[in-house]
Amino acid sequence: MLASNLKSACGSTKNIKRVGRGQGSGNGKTAGKGHKGQKARSGYNIKRGFEGGQQPIQRRLPKVGFFSNIKKPYVINVDKIKVSELSEITFESIKSIHKLSKKVSKIKLIGKNAKELASKIKDENITYTGKE
Repeated sequence: MLASNLKSACGSTKNIKRVGRGQGSGNGKTAGKGHKGQKARSGYNIKRGFEGGQQPIQRRLPKVGFFSNIKKPYVINVDKIKVSELSEITFESIKSIHKLSKKVSKIKLIGKNAKELASKIKDENITYTGKE
């Protein structure tokens, strides 16, 4: 099959507007640009958002928020809450001691004794501060 018989769908393409080709075309003389002035000249360009000297709307309105999709872990200080009493540390065991929101998906244990609890952690979504 040759590529020569491929055509675009009917009505999907339009002819370009040919301006400045005489009065009979309907777009002769000023070529649809009106009379004189800055906008009639070649090379005319206006800044995006320019409002004729009036303060542009993007500068009039205040900056509004940014919401990061990176989920930060819920932080628990083990010195203030008795996490060390647990035999193994999982989400369910922490929920029995500490009230957590339904949105919490990761927990980070902080404090002086957080490193000592590393062996008790049985959930991959629970981390602690300090290095092993």
